[in-house]
Amino acid sequence: MTVYLVGAGPGDPELISVRGARLLGAADVVIHDRLARPLLGLAAPSAEIIDVGKARGATPVPQREINDLLVSHGRRHGCVVRLKGGDPLVFARGAEEAAVLCAAGVDFELVPGISAALAAPSAAGVPLTLRGVLRSFTVLTGHEDPRAAPADYWHALVALHGTIVVLMAARHIRAIAACLIDAGMAPATPVAAIHAATTGAERVERCRLDALAESRLPPPVTYVIGESAALDLRRPTSMGASRG
Repeated sequence: MTVYLVGAGPGDPELISVRGARLLGAADVVIHDRLARPLLGLAAPSAEIIDVGKARGATPVPQREINDLLVSHGRRHGCVVRLKGGDPLVFARGAEEAAVLCAAGVDFELVPGISAALAAPSAAGVPLTLRGVLRSFTVLTGHEDPRAAPADYWHALVALHGTIVVLMAARHIRAIAACLIDAGMAPATPVAAIHAATTGAERVERCRLDALAESRLPPPVTYVIGESAALDLRRPTSMGASRG
């Protein structure tokens, strides 16, 4: 009896790992998040499907109830898949759920997935690193109020001169942009906003950092902030233009 904490990937069902797809097809029970719904077609028809996703405007399933589901089904079934969007340990509750299962004595396994932090920029043709130019990237959660960060946080981030990727920032992206500009990032810094990355609904908008407040893309959106956001490697001429 094992609970598998499976990363569903960024949205396209073909981007789940081979192992993740195999486990999903063998699962007795699938407990899934909202962003993982497109992958439910890979589950066996006999599998019990439990939706614990957090939908906008609906009362979310408390995390303690999700934990209880994992423990109770993990003790009664041979294969339970906890299907989570992206990777289970990247701005998700995978670590908390693993700790609960460990404390309860329920066997579990973490199955990595492709985070939207990596997949969304790649799908939009935006490189996170570029040899000799971009040496680092930083991934932020936009779920928390950026004004609650330590006083030197945004200055340290800007000083890295790397690419910044922001996830789950529907409520706070305007405040994040303001914090970056206040910390010294140029208002004209390019931004790529990527909605529903890797799916048929994907949309990409590009703008300046100081115009980010005008973005009206609905969630889920991945924001890429930095010089690389001006590039679109799906159109190779953009690379030449950036160096010209």
